[in-house]
Amino acid sequence: MPSQNVIQKTIDRRNFFQSAAYGISGAALAQLACDELRAEGKIPIADNPLPSSGGSRLGFDTLPRGTHHPAKAKAVIQFFMNGGPSQMDLFEPKELLDKRHGEDYFNEIAEDISSPQQAGGLLRSPFKFKQHGESGAWVSDALPNLSRVVDNVSFIKSMFNNHPNHEPALFKIQSGRLLPGRPAIGSWVTYGLGSVNQNLPAYIVLDDPKGLPVNTVQNWQNGFLPPIYQGTRVRSQGAPILNLNAENADPTNITELQRKLLKRIDSIHQKKRPNQLQLDARIKSYELAARMQVEATDVLDITQETQATLDKYGVGKEPTDSYARRALMARRMIERGVRYVQIFLNGQPWDSHNNLENSIRTAAGRTDQPVAALIEDLKDRDMLDEVLVVWGGEFGRLPIAQMRDKKNYSSAGRDHGPRGFTLWMAGGGIKPGVSYGATDEIGYAAQENPVSIADWHATILHLLGLHHEELFFERNGLKEKLTDTFKPRIVKEILA
Repeated sequence: MPSQNVIQKTIDRRNFFQSAAYGISGAALAQLACDELRAEGKIPIADNPLPSSGGSRLGFDTLPRGTHHPAKAKAVIQFFMNGGPSQMDLFEPKELLDKRHGEDYFNEIAEDISSPQQAGGLLRSPFKFKQHGESGAWVSDALPNLSRVVDNVSFIKSMFNNHPNHEPALFKIQSGRLLPGRPAIGSWVTYGLGSVNQNLPAYIVLDDPKGLPVNTVQNWQNGFLPPIYQGTRVRSQGAPILNLNAENADPTNITELQRKLLKRIDSIHQKKRPNQLQLDARIKSYELAARMQVEATDVLDITQETQATLDKYGVGKEPTDSYARRALMARRMIERGVRYVQIFLNGQPWDSHNNLENSIRTAAGRTDQPVAALIEDLKDRDMLDEVLVVWGGEFGRLPIAQMRDKKNYSSAGRDHGPRGFTLWMAGGGIKPGVSYGATDEIGYAAQENPVSIADWHATILHLLGLHHEELFFERNGLKEKLTDTFKPRIVKEILA
């Protein structure tokens, strides 16, 4: 039982007003501040951030921190295209596939074929390619809306992964290694930079209402970082977070008194149990949930948008409605100071093992319009220069056919292709209109200026003002990093 002095210390004048900042009034003030910044078309920034990350800390939180060097981007929106989009059907036309369609190529790439019994010959693309924009970027007719904004985008066409199966390849592109249990890139970014808005999670995941992606919640895990840096799933339909609001609401003054009492009790409990990261994270999560009751509802209320904006994203029509809502919510979150937002699809819709054309058109049909609309929307609001937008999957596809019926190429698909694939980036710090690197003449492997996943991770951190060697977490005598022990190269050729 704590002494009266201990209890009194928690309710003196200073602590009373500090704790009040966590209540409804604090949320309202933060909202007004964000509104003022948004009126100027800017991403919120912190006036007095904590020192930049790179060593031991007294505690773990998501308060805003400084950078290692001047940042080009203040926030990230990542469109994760789970399943493995096909580079030679979307971004890299390969004339040799047309000329040698049907020819056997098994022996040359046998080590990467996961279903050898279904391997066919070289497979030409069913899509038509054109060069678009002043940059002349190649995009197929599967992505008609992206072709409209290519001059804002920088393509990396020489990415490569190290595993042909989805699960380890996903771990690699999300966390830097093929193994589970390591922090996702969004966790590293929020560990390094924190968040301007303490009334919303720093790292938000907008997963698909239809279901989770492959690897489920491990895609946004905190790994060995404190749990406070794990991605927070926010639902795009219904209540944003289940059980966020009380079933029977109390009067505001009663609710505030309850929160203050709980905060004092938590503080007493916490002081008796120092260095308990799970406990600290749980308490902070409950405090965040209380603050979110005002702002989460507002940020997800896309009815505040104009009908023209809703139509541009594709809200209210199929097949774009779900993805459009989440893309629009992502913009609204970034406007309010959320640091990192990831948008996922259910399962792995880009995994085009059969019926190649239909499979790709289905996945593209759900995502292409909302993605292009976000780029244009950010640009119209003078936000694109401050927001890094990323599009891509865990790997690409093989140049040969995968087919159950060896006589029917029309129903063929493509197997996984880890040795070469394309992703693109736009916005904060990216040089627009660039196509960097290339795969070989049939699209099998990165050949010109190969870019590893560690290179790509280091480049994202660099754009956010973080150095991949200086952002580390001390564990068991090691300085753990997103790029692990690899020696990455920042891809300066795509930087503005």
